Amino acid sequence: MSPENGESRLVSCQWLADHLGDPNVRIIEVSSSQSDAKYRESHLPGSAWWNWKDACWHATDREFATPEEMARRLGAIGVGPDTTVVLVGDPVQYGTYAFWALTMAGHRDVRLLDGARTRWTAEGRPLETTLPSFSAVQYPPPAADTSSRVGRDDVRAKLGQPGRLILDVRSPEEYSGERVSPASMMGGVDHGAERTGRIPGAVHLFYKDLLNDDDTFLPADQLRAIFAGAGVTDDSSDEVVVYCRLSHRATLAWVAMKHILGMGNVRIYDGSWTEWGSIVGFPIER
Repeated sequence: MSPENGESRLVSCQWLADHLGDPNVRIIEVSSSQSDAKYRESHLPGSAWWNWKDACWHATDREFATPEEMARRLGAIGVGPDTTVVLVGDPVQYGTYAFWALTMAGHRDVRLLDGARTRWTAEGRPLETTLPSFSAVQYPPPAADTSSRVGRDDVRAKLGQPGRLILDVRSPEEYSGERVSPASMMGGVDHGAERTGRIPGAVHLFYKDLLNDDDTFLPADQLRAIFAGAGVTDDSSDEVVVYCRLSHRATLAWVAMKHILGMGNVRIYDGSWTEWGSIVGFPIER
């Protein structure tokens, strides 16, 4: 069921409802929580559960899972090379993060539920408590595609050079240097890097401005106008590098630019502020 040319990777609740029970579709709920307690209480019918870090990262290193590792993790829940994987974020940005990770690992058909679990429950769509069982399948490792990823040395080497726009999608208080993490996180505890501030020259666009209240993306024309306000336009030849604190919020902007608006020259700095704000000798701006 690989998407045809021009077909959106973003699917609606109705699309997913129409494909419940389809053996060629696997739903994965991707959570920020280390515990699957919420999933056990209720989940989308037939869905698997993943913690975002355990699923997307190497078992020990701060690195992404290789295609071989990801193929084993997918195969364990019955996903093969031709399976359509639909990701449901809880919260929404963890679904987009897993979408990015699976894209880099080379899985061919990855989709995102627009609005994630927020929209699904708001529409009164079915949830279940029965825990599904999955028959493992063999999944030959696909070829990796890390073209959407950029590292700290590349970002630093091109600071201030023409042809690249750095987009910071953190909260206003993070961008201004008032805080390291959003005030809404961890009961207000401020943590995640040694210093506050932003990457020099970065332009601000708050990630929540890309979403409706139900976590669905705004219509394409509104998204285009919001990005244009930050200097990101369809006709620009500049490369856009987007970052946040741990890069999961950055993936929301990447999905909007690349997979909704069709902008091709977009990359994510996955170390984001957690890395940049703690490296000895790296410049910051406030």
